Amino acid sequence: MSGMTEVSSLTGRLLVATPALADPNFDRAVVLLLDHDEEGSLGVVLNRPTPVDVSDILAGWADLAGEPGVVFQGGPVSLDSALGVAVIPGDNGDGAPLGWRRVHGAIGLVDLEAPPELLAAAVGSLRIFAGYAGWGPGQLEDELVEGAWYVVESEPGDISSPAPERLWREVLRRQRSELAMVATYPDDPSLN
Repeated sequence: MSGMTEVSSLTGRLLVATPALADPNFDRAVVLLLDHDEEGSLGVVLNRPTPVDVSDILAGWADLAGEPGVVFQGGPVSLDSALGVAVIPGDNGDGAPLGWRRVHGAIGLVDLEAPPELLAAAVGSLRIFAGYAGWGPGQLEDELVEGAWYVVESEPGDISSPAPERLWREVLRRQRSELAMVATYPDDPSLN
């Protein structure tokens, strides 16, 4: 254990791809971290809508999914598996509803095997993701050191953004730092 620094958990935060990040899977990606510890990290990309309607693969959940009511590509890993992320507003003291596991604040994971009716009354917004983004132990830390990601606070509305294609700029723009300037970065900077 000597020399190992305690990983301060970034669970519930957003990773925002920097213009320097070269991996096309994550070009201008906004990733919500659902899990981050010394064993690695797992998250979903919030701004990659697909043409597939939620009703085509998970009919029971379609009514709870916000606009656009499509499946999002959560990342390059396990594209054939689905993850549900839901915001359950307010804490009424009853604890989490059945079929929902709190990740951070009002944000949690939905058990898509559970009957949607269990959650229908409580869910503020729901997104369905195919696949996820994963990092092995220390891998995300290395990418952070390399300057591949900005780490910023998430807001519940990020999950249900009705215009996901604008999320990268919107998240950067609300930062009270030089990051707000990055939001104006051109889509195709000419490389010289």
